[in-house]
Amino acid sequence: MHERTYYCVACSVCGCVCDDLSVTIRDEQVVRMAPGCKLAEPWYAAQSSCRGMPVAFVHGQPASCVEAVEAAAAILGRSRAPLIYGLSRSSTPGQQAAVRLADALGATIDTTASTCHAPSIMAVQQVGESTATLGEVKNRADLVVYWGSDPLTSHPRHVARFVEAAGEYVPLGRLGRHLVVIDVVRTATAAQADSFVQIAPGGDFELIWALRALVRRLDIPARDYGRVPWAVITSLAERFRTCSYGVAFFGLGLTRHGAAHANVEALLRLVTDLNAHTRFVARRMRIPGDVAGADTVLCWQTGYPFSVNLARGYPRYQPGEYTANQLLVRGEVDAVVLVGSEGVGQLLPAAQAALCALPTIVLDYPTTTCPWQATVRFTTAVYGLHRSGTAYRMDEVPIPLEEILPTHLPADHEILQLLLRAVRDAQCTGL
Repeated sequence: MHERTYYCVACSVCGCVCDDLSVTIRDEQVVRMAPGCKLAEPWYAAQSSCRGMPVAFVHGQPASCVEAVEAAAAILGRSRAPLIYGLSRSSTPGQQAAVRLADALGATIDTTASTCHAPSIMAVQQVGESTATLGEVKNRADLVVYWGSDPLTSHPRHVARFVEAAGEYVPLGRLGRHLVVIDVVRTATAAQADSFVQIAPGGDFELIWALRALVRRLDIPARDYGRVPWAVITSLAERFRTCSYGVAFFGLGLTRHGAAHANVEALLRLVTDLNAHTRFVARRMRIPGDVAGADTVLCWQTGYPFSVNLARGYPRYQPGEYTANQLLVRGEVDAVVLVGSEGVGQLLPAAQAALCALPTIVLDYPTTTCPWQATVRFTTAVYGLHRSGTAYRMDEVPIPLEEILPTHLPADHEILQLLLRAVRDAQCTGL
């Protein structure tokens, strides 16, 4: 029985991309990982070398990789309005290959960001952001705010690694930091906070602008804002203004009510105002493993982070018009390539119904179950387990992923490259 333990392994299950794990492999199966994480532990426990698993399926039947590539290329060859969607469970090589395929097809390419942090991205494009790496936050921040986010549920090790841990200028760790949670309900993270501010659903915008006014020392009526008592608001503004280094981690809760991008824009402007008094930064709490990497790769390949149309031979960006949800609902897609299907559940029901009726090519990890039978399905190797690659942490810091378990499965960038070659051969033949 052969057993080996790998150290400093990076995990891309959530946006923290923790790179301090130890993973033990025995008989081509993950048997143990540490430190504990309620998201990573069950995921690693399900991983193996996938010996004997078919590489591909065509119409639900096992097929060779060559047969599946031919079937997928035939679908793409007939398509006039293809969509490539997903990418958040991929890696930099796969995301680059997806962009190249979209360019060759004149397709629309969109990431799972369009169903989660798209309003945040649009707000950043509008007003910019004062930001920092998670390492800087750990070493310097004495005030940590989670706004519309419950990291103990969504990012189980975020608090332990960046709030409780000792930093260069915060040697006492958690004891040297004040933790504030602002949310519509009392969450697991709120139970551990020094201050919990319960806000009315939809009250974020009103509260943020009240805080902006107080930070700027403007006179405003002394009343509740967002159903938060005036005394709490004034105390919060003073704490924000007088901290040595503050950080606002904001999640999807900030975008669930009202004009989502306006809420985020207001928070980013508040952070800018605070920098006239102290050092204050903001960070998005990205959820899927490498969605930050997908946005980053699309930015430096096309100039835009998501919802990019390449039908005219150059990139066009228009959230809404070129977003997967709306394209599917409007019936403007005739074939779909899913680079990871785990984001399909976040699409609108009408979009999911339209997707099920279209010819689909799905590239999925072995443990991922597609919610319907794809026309062509490729089972791909897992980056950071079966293949090396790169994942971008939620603060856009690239983290290397190493291969620790052999497999016969191809990586998604290898499949996408085969599809690109087949598509180009068909285009040359057609000429």
